[in-house]
Amino acid sequence: MNTGWTGGPYGIGSRMSIKDTRACIDGILDGSIRDSTFTKDPTFNFDVPDFLNGVDSGILNPRNSWKDKAAYDEAMKNLAQMYTENFEKYSGKGSADYSKYGPAK
Repeated sequence: MNTGWTGGPYGIGSRMSIKDTRACIDGILDGSIRDSTFTKDPTFNFDVPDFLNGVDSGILNPRNSWKDKAAYDEAMKNLAQMYTENFEKYSGKGSADYSKYGPAK
């Protein structure tokens, strides 16, 4: 769930509003999120709801909220790389390899 920034990076976008964050949490808790259809994020492989009661659909998918789609794509690529590098620190340590749950390469 995105409770951080929407519409662009820091200085361009804005923090998700408490109203929208609360509506997202309500949709999860009351089960109404199950009424939505979902779009699979191609990089992080999570499902993004296409609609949610009380939330502007334009902010549900972070990419759709950015005016500069190329800037979003670059930020997403950089974030995925940071996750991948972090997962590598723990490769072969512990009882399970969780790297398969990280971003697509």
